[in-house]
Amino acid sequence: MTGRRATASETATTGTTTLWRPTGPKELDLVRELNWRAWPPRLPEQPIFYPVLNEEYAVRIARDWNVRHDGAGFVTRFEIDSAYVSRFPVQQAGGRTILELWVPAEELDEFNAHIVGEIQVVHRFR
Repeated sequence: MTGRRATASETATTGTTTLWRPTGPKELDLVRELNWRAWPPRLPEQPIFYPVLNEEYAVRIARDWNVRHDGAGFVTRFEIDSAYVSRFPVQQAGGRTILELWVPAEELDEFNAHIVGEIQVVHRFR
């Protein structure tokens, strides 16, 4: 794993990287409909899908933004094939720990195909 991805968790034995995604109840319902195996297509006004590289940042967004705008916030965690996900450069969206991957909406189906296992809800905020 390169230094630029130091905050994402990589599992050497399985070749996966752990990512987190803060989300609201509507998107979470769509993930549930997809059997916890994929992220739903982006809306036209959402050209980028952005999972984040650390749990603390995901918690902050879910708790401080999703709750205010959606009435509830959730932090999800999922594994993705490390070789595949390494093609997306890490974006620093603020401070040193505010790190995201920017996946173009038109690449989300391929991104979903590289998710390993189920998407899990790890935190809930109301």
